[in-house]
Order: sequence, then C-alpha cells, then structure tokens
Amino acid sequence: METLNPINYIIVPGYGNSGEAHWQSRWQQRLPNSRRTQPASWDFPEHDDWVAALDREIAAADGPVLLIAHSLGTITVAEWASTHPHDKVIGALLVAIPDVQRPDLPSAIQGFSQPRLTPLPFPSIAVLSSNDPYSALDRGSLFAKRLGARIELIGDYGHINHESGLGDWETGLHWLDELITTGSHQRPTGNSAAG
Repeated sequence: METLNPINYIIVPGYGNSGEAHWQSRWQQRLPNSRRTQPASWDFPEHDDWVAALDREIAAADGPVLLIAHSLGTITVAEWASTHPHDKVIGALLVAIPDVQRPDLPSAIQGFSQPRLTPLPFPSIAVLSSNDPYSALDRGSLFAKRLGARIELIGDYGHINHESGLGDWETGLHWLDELITTGSHQRPTGNSAAG
C-alpha cells in the first residue's frame, strides 16, 4: 500500500503579516507541518520578493502543498501560479481577496496593482466578506471568478482578520478539508508533473 506524504500547509499572510490573534497564526499553531512565507519585508512588500518567498516554501516542501492565503497573500498566490510549476500544490484557500486596482491603493503595495488574474491550475475556494473595507464584494467576486475559485460568502466580517473575531475559525478549517479531498483526487498518480 502506498504511503502518502503529509500535507504541507503554507500560510501566505497579507500586508503587515498576521499577528497572534489572527486565524492564520492560530492555524499555524494547530496544523501539523505548517509554516509561513518569509519575505524581506511585511510592511514594504515587493512583488518579486513576495512571489519568491512563496516559491521557496513550496520548493522546500516534501509532498503535497495546501496554500492558506489572506488579503495580499491571495494576489501573491495568483502571481506565483501564473509563472511557476505547480505540481506540488493541491489547493488554495483565498481569504479576503483585496481590490488591488482601486484608486486609493496604498503606495506601499502599488507593485501588486496589475495582477495576473488567470484561472488557477489547482482547486481553490475564495472566502469573501460583504463589508470588506479593502474590496467591495463585486470586486472580490470578480477577482475570484477570474481565478476560477469557488466563492463562499460569510456575511459581515470586515477584512476577515483578527478584528473579525473568528477565533480558530472552524468553518475555514472545514473548507481546508474540502480542498484536501478535492485536490488529492485530482493529483496525478505517477511522479511526472503534468505538462
């Protein structure tokens, strides 16, 4: 019987990183085999550096990878997927996709203002709030649709961050389990990557 490698959970925070009370940090403590990206700066994000930081973590993973992205991290996942081999990644949870094309985009993240919004080559779920201050629902939905993600609306939870009061966010963990099941069934059985 084939022994399956454990899932590697890669946390991809957004602008400013995720603090201790954030669900991403809680999940990192809770999920085995999990770690987060380590770009050069959380407060002055550079596009290429953030994509490279994600690529380093994926490359270092031994076995299947599940991406857990929040805010600007979701755009980083989209940018990475458009230019890198993706055979290890079985899915991505994209939470609070920001509108990086809005007129009041902070100057610190202007390097992300022209995202490549093409369908992701792995299953994905986009979780959106109806009152996200960084993305109107129609814009978040548009970005999610262009990425080919299944959309889950959770109501008025702001930017779905530590201020949203989600705690360990069990519903989000349920969606992670769905992605593991879906992604594992879609993985090729051999060792060769899809061409």
